[in-house]
Amino acid sequence: MTTCDVCGKQTNMPYHCNHCGGSFCAEHRLPENHDCPGLNEWNDPGGVFDSGFDDSVSTGSQSGSSKSLLERIGIDTGPGGTLAYFRGNMTYVFLILMAVTFFAQELFKALLVDFEVRAGRLVTTTPVMWDLYQAIFTLQPGHPAYVWTWFTSIFSHAGISHIFVNGIVIFFFGRLVERYVGSRDFSLLFLGSGAVAGLGQIAIMLFQGNAAPVLGASGAALAIMGVLTILNPGLRVYLYFIIPVPIWLLTIGLVGINVLGMFGAGGQGVANAAHLIGLAIGLAYGQHVRDRIRLPNQLQLGGGGRGPGGPGGRGPF
Repeated sequence: MTTCDVCGKQTNMPYHCNHCGGSFCAEHRLPENHDCPGLNEWNDPGGVFDSGFDDSVSTGSQSGSSKSLLERIGIDTGPGGTLAYFRGNMTYVFLILMAVTFFAQELFKALLVDFEVRAGRLVTTTPVMWDLYQAIFTLQPGHPAYVWTWFTSIFSHAGISHIFVNGIVIFFFGRLVERYVGSRDFSLLFLGSGAVAGLGQIAIMLFQGNAAPVLGASGAALAIMGVLTILNPGLRVYLYFIIPVPIWLLTIGLVGINVLGMFGAGGQGVANAAHLIGLAIGLAYGQHVRDRIRLPNQLQLGGGGRGPGGPGGRGPF
């Protein structure tokens, strides 16, 4: 049973608003009936309340001449259009892209890159193909101008444990943030924080004279955690699926771990700076939107609402 955020009525079939994140009974499911904050930004003459993915809702006009960029290039962003499926589902889209990219990484290495052990160390015997692999999947201090790697590196990962931890964080927390801010803003947050975190990491490594490549969605995952820390600091998180802690405490712990890691107290090959940059972006964004986000009285994270958080990694394989 879920409690309606307006009248407090218990309902077996709640309506979850994709814009404000609230849960409502049938009587208050319409935006105008639960005073959805999205109504203040609604300027769509077509009469369709948007979920937050299509920016034409807030920029449209009566003349019809003011259209979103996607509409101008012929992509239907309305309900039932080409992008209709992605409304409210960008968390899953990013998770699928992570899985597909990781599979492509492993396939590339298996088919085109050969390794052998020399003097107890794993060395590639196909350096040209290895360089190509790095140029496709990783963000490198020596090649920051490879703009595509700003984003491909977000979806690439160094191993099963790396993608698993980031995937868990994004799966449980990403859905909440997407529900709060809308799919469009969530997508911009995810890609923007991931790219800025990676670029910040290689900037620090260039200063330190380190040439290790950077990859992983840790910066974006920590940005998502930062947003939730501001919007719902009391959210209970089950660390390692066992230990219940509020998300604000988990965030403070991650800050401490990564700060220590930057001074050599953490594990090797961990992008501590990227984690801190991503988290800072999330905290700042959460502070920016907190006044226009209406939080529900209760949260449901699937499977009992349990989701551990944790850092990702960087470096060569």
